[in-house]
Amino acid sequence: MRSLSAIFALALCSAAVFAQTAGAPPAPRDRAVDFPSSALDAAARDLVAKKLITQRVLEGGTFSINVRHIAGAETALSHGAISEVWVVREGSGTLATGGTLVNPTAGTGPGEFRGTAVQGGVERVIKAGDIVFVPPGVPHGIKASAGITYMNIRFEAK
Repeated sequence: MRSLSAIFALALCSAAVFAQTAGAPPAPRDRAVDFPSSALDAAARDLVAKKLITQRVLEGGTFSINVRHIAGAETALSHGAISEVWVVREGSGTLATGGTLVNPTAGTGPGEFRGTAVQGGVERVIKAGDIVFVPPGVPHGIKASAGITYMNIRFEAK
């Protein structure tokens, strides 16, 4: 349990020193890692206090685990080889998926794109307790929210 506390302390401190997704502890290859709800809640409170959106809590190279908090809207995205699973922990928001990106521009990696919105997709309200799966290439983004906190589990699809 001490090593878990150390991992979370490192994750919380690293967000302040490095970029929001840099400095997360590496995923172990020889044991499981637990993320207590209280630690995830603390990470979310830290995001809100610092007016940040994402805190990476575990880095695995081809996968990562992130805590996210969105208030308002976010940039619409489409990922080349990345699938995402969202586990909504608190709040709600209008999620748009599918369709096409409006005003797409290249993102940071192969097949990655950003847009100003999702057009012609499916919009629905997601809330605490909901789980969303977004496959590679599917445009997605929180269109509006008073505040939503969710776990974002990203992994490379082969």
